[in-house]
Amino acid sequence: MAGISKSETMNRLSEKMGMTKKQVALFLDELAGLAYKEARNGFTIPGVGKLVVVDRKARMGRNPATGQPISIPAKRVLKFRIAKQAKDAVLAKRGK
Repeated sequence: MAGISKSETMNRLSEKMGMTKKQVALFLDELAGLAYKEARNGFTIPGVGKLVVVDRKARMGRNPATGQPISIPAKRVLKFRIAKQAKDAVLAKRGK
């Protein structure tokens, strides 16, 4: 099951907002650039979710091929936390 493509997203937004595809593409590029720049402090897209940086602790894991224990080092990762409105909108359609 594939989602909609970037060009389909731009088509739908340009029709809905009365903007050209170039304007929509520029807006989406600017939004992405702003998100990348501000993600360290948390970046929220209202109604969709929030980009946050999370520190993961070091932990022990297992090599799936050999079963040998391995040490997984601590690291910082970027996560996207889905907004409650988004969860409710998507999950409500699944047969609730």
